[in-house]
Amino acid sequence: MPNAVTSLNHVNPPATTAIQPEPRSATSTQKLQSQSPAAIKAPADSVQISSAAQAALQEALETQTQTRKEAANGDPQANRLLIRQAAAQKVQP
Repeated sequence: MPNAVTSLNHVNPPATTAIQPEPRSATSTQKLQSQSPAAIKAPADSVQISSAAQAALQEALETQTQTRKEAANGDPQANRLLIRQAAAQKVQP
């Protein structure tokens, strides 16, 4: 059973002092200024997409014409999609 909070104590945060950044040496500042953004390279990441994800992406990007052709060739998924789209068009004015 949860316990109810019966009282709260308000605590004032301690006063903070301003922190001064350390001064940079002239050579480190020059190095940062001399490097162009193109000279600083980000690490390259590689991504592998599963064959199932590739197939899903291909299905999502295919056109209405491609779906009709696949349905005509006996693709059950394409048939279901065409039936859903036809039903949605009947519902919308």
